[in-house]
Amino acid sequence: MDRLDHLRIFLRIAQCSSFTQAADQLGLPRASVSGALQQLEARLGTRLLHRTTRRVRLTPDGESLLERARSLVHGMEVLEQQFSAAGQGMQGRLRVDVPSRIAHHLLAPALPEFLARHPGIVLELGSNDRTVDLAQEGVDCALRVGALAPSGLVARPLGTFSLINCASPDYLQRHGAPANVADLQAHGHRQVNYAPSAGGRYAPWEWVEDGQLRTMVLAGYVAASNVETYIACAVSGMGLIQVPAFDVQEQLLAGTLVDVMPLHRAPPMPVHLVYPHRRHLAQRVQAFGDWIETMLAPHLD
Repeated sequence: MDRLDHLRIFLRIAQCSSFTQAADQLGLPRASVSGALQQLEARLGTRLLHRTTRRVRLTPDGESLLERARSLVHGMEVLEQQFSAAGQGMQGRLRVDVPSRIAHHLLAPALPEFLARHPGIVLELGSNDRTVDLAQEGVDCALRVGALAPSGLVARPLGTFSLINCASPDYLQRHGAPANVADLQAHGHRQVNYAPSAGGRYAPWEWVEDGQLRTMVLAGYVAASNVETYIACAVSGMGLIQVPAFDVQEQLLAGTLVDVMPLHRAPPMPVHLVYPHRRHLAQRVQAFGDWIETMLAPHLD
């Protein structure tokens, strides 16, 4: 390993707060990661990390080195990309996390075009409905749908997804097709409850009235923790759902779901690409962001 490799390992340990996680993400033995950090500390003549059995944290000198190391590593990556062999283009692994339905229906079918444009990139695609920790899990960027929780992440807005209300023909035959929000409670309608994490709070029924967001709690027969199951429950007649329009185009065309209450919809859901840092954004992350924004444009408001 050279000195730059030692700095890369230091940055990954600092990002993960763990030697073991850093080793896993770098594909190196834990002993190699620990040895590289010891060599870096010996060369600089200072302790960079406090190590305990529970956690790893930066010393004051480690904090001082952190930003300089990022600049050095980023600068070298830019130089390597600038002077790479003709036609080689961008190189390296790119770890991306995307909601499962978007990965399945929109991203995966379009990926060959992106990879043909950047053959030197190796894409690792995670598809979760949970919110991953980018730093802890070594993810370069993630697509987030919905309101963003406060965090230190940089967010690139891409647009919004329209939401529609729908239910199966069987459900509507049994309960009647609601014409407005008042019908929901007056006729005992049910929703398929959704909570992306086990034991989490169910999302309420939402709509916009006089420019204001309104909510109500509807009873439900069943709760789902991922969008695939959420939609499948609606198709089987278990209740009403609120879902991005692109997510159920096949079901609407096939007639297994029906759009209802078009004048009483939930507000559109914002879509962002998030990543840890703007200042040291790798070119491959920037290229992926530009590509996915163009790819999603026909499906966004």
